[in-house]
Amino acid sequence: MAAVSPELVPGLHGDTSITVGNEHTAPHVGSGRVRVLATPVMINLLEAAALAAVERCLPDGQQTVGTHLDVKHFAATPVGMAVIAHAELTKVEGRTLTFRVWAEDAVEPISEGTHERIIITLTRFDERMQKKQAGEPSVKVKR
Repeated sequence: MAAVSPELVPGLHGDTSITVGNEHTAPHVGSGRVRVLATPVMINLLEAAALAAVERCLPDGQQTVGTHLDVKHFAATPVGMAVIAHAELTKVEGRTLTFRVWAEDAVEPISEGTHERIIITLTRFDERMQKKQAGEPSVKVKR
């Protein structure tokens, strides 16, 4: 694993936004029957905001992948309303990046929580995925 970029420091911030369309609703993605912003779509926005905060700081050959997400989705957003998701890098521990994440629609806050991502080296990751396709486990889980 290559060294972590010195540019990855707490305080980095990223945002992403959408206007909720039918394709973003719970019935469309299979997460419910109410025609409002689906929680899985909101989670995708939060992850995209975290990526926006740090991707520019990663050297070629490195990327981040999500490993943990703990969020609350506490307010619904109707079709046609804008949503913006935010992420702030709060901690860098080795390869682990921790973010405070939150989202709001045009009227009120709709979500908040934390998100962790780890920095990977793409060549090593791709090798692990090739081994997994061949039937070898990619991680050792302690139970």
